[in-house]
Amino acid sequence: MKIWMEPPAKTDVEAVVRRCFGLLRDGKILEAEQLVDHTSVKHVLKSLWAGSFGASLDSEPAAGEWERDSSWLGELDLGSFAWGDSGSNLYVEISFREQTIEVALGFWVKPVDAGWVVSGPSTLW
Repeated sequence: MKIWMEPPAKTDVEAVVRRCFGLLRDGKILEAEQLVDHTSVKHVLKSLWAGSFGASLDSEPAAGEWERDSSWLGELDLGSFAWGDSGSNLYVEISFREQTIEVALGFWVKPVDAGWVVSGPSTLW
């Protein structure tokens, strides 16, 4: 996890978000979790699945389907970044098969004992 001695520039935060998302897409969950201050992204993946592949199904999926086959992750892409007025939080739209889904990912910059880190993701519906 990258630690800055002062609040990082927006471009630095966006680079971390892009790298984290790229690792998630590639199914490298543990590596993605190490880039940001977050304990687990399991709930994030479940929400992304529900808002993307799960929403496109004609029937009710089997329980845990999103965990058994992670190929759907490769069909997700980052959309627009939007920063909050404080400049310390942002959300990014997510698309599935080139359509923006109802789930966005939230990240924020927060102070820690050693400096500043990127925290997240959270899901926004």
